[in-house]
Amino acid sequence: MNTLQNSKAVKLLNKLIDDVATNGIITNTVVEDLKTLRPHTISEELPLLAKATRLAAEHIEAHENFDIPIPQDEPVDEDDVVEKLEFEPKDSLHYFFCLIRDVDKKANEEELREYVKALNEY
Repeated sequence: MNTLQNSKAVKLLNKLIDDVATNGIITNTVVEDLKTLRPHTISEELPLLAKATRLAAEHIEAHENFDIPIPQDEPVDEDDVVEKLEFEPKDSLHYFFCLIRDVDKKANEEELREYVKALNEY
């Protein structure tokens, strides 16, 4: 199973989803909750989730925002001139948390890996 099973971890993840949807990104709260969630991902042996939560917490702590856009559905050719898409960091972080919650779906796992890659490259 690729998804969180611990009831405390699931409740915390749902709290993160609700908080971001309702209040936007409150840096201190989100970072603290991600740091609290991460040990659950490690104890449940979910390395992708452990890495994603760590990188997101570090990014938000350093930049006081979530500057990673939602992954595009279709890959963009590097030769194409692409205008940087406008995005709301709050919406991207909300989507990121929803991917973590539903990571057992193959498409969601792939998109979460794209987020991890983007966080590493930022």
